[in-house]
Amino acid sequence: MTLDIPDEVRNKVVAEGNASWLDELPSVVESLARDWSLTLGATLRGGHAALAVEATLTGTTAAVLKVGVPGARRELAREAAALRLADGDGYAGLLREDLDRDALLLERLGAAMSDVVPDPATRHDLLCDVAARGWRPVGPGVGLPTGADVARRYADLLPRLWEETGRACSPETVEDALACLERRRRAHDDRRAVLVHGDVHELNALQAADGTFKLIDPDGLRAEPAYDVGTLVRCNPGYGDDLRARTRRLAARTGLETTAIWEWGTIHRVISGLYSRSIGFQPFGDLLLAEADRLTA
Repeated sequence: MTLDIPDEVRNKVVAEGNASWLDELPSVVESLARDWSLTLGATLRGGHAALAVEATLTGTTAAVLKVGVPGARRELAREAAALRLADGDGYAGLLREDLDRDALLLERLGAAMSDVVPDPATRHDLLCDVAARGWRPVGPGVGLPTGADVARRYADLLPRLWEETGRACSPETVEDALACLERRRRAHDDRRAVLVHGDVHELNALQAADGTFKLIDPDGLRAEPAYDVGTLVRCNPGYGDDLRARTRRLAARTGLETTAIWEWGTIHRVISGLYSRSIGFQPFGDLLLAEADRLTA
């Protein structure tokens, strides 16, 4: 079997010393296609942590076969858990899973929201609505990390990324983000935690057959809903709107606390900016950090 492996996937695997996986991948995909009765189609592009290929299940059901790169099993397990909990409501449906082979078979959706809905404010409203469809109470027994777990991890990661990127934003911006992390860590309450997607944006929302949208690639967390809305106010370079006004509008739409949304937005803005800069995803990283510095000042 010959596979069309995107450069983003190939480069990540090679850079991490796992080039042999590329040689093994065709036989893994072939075995999955045989075991799941799949007819394979075109490779899908846009990600770097998995190979995604169009597939048809038992001749009629349009699907996507996703095979994670080495080291991605924990994230795939969390994604599968989130998809099972959502059960197709607001998230893509999970059709099959085989974590021993780092594979998921997912409902195939249509165009990204960014290609279908031209107005940014309308997109933000729709993203709030589709994220809210997935919010449902979920207890510790499912094994998903919490918003407090993320806050602790980010509090360790942020100063390290700042140093590694040559202190790419102001010390005041780092201090502000760390203070937000501490407040959101303290605010976590297991009794009110819900399933959150973790990375809600216009390329992760695809159109379903009925014209509505569903989310793909969930991080899978137990957290306050403001975590998801915060991703919508981290920044969209070039939109030109006021992020604080956006926060107030989305808080009114969702009934969530403005401060919680703003603080998660601050966290996502700084972490995403530093991480994007560290992997050379530019100019996105620098644009986020410039906005973070402006807002801190």
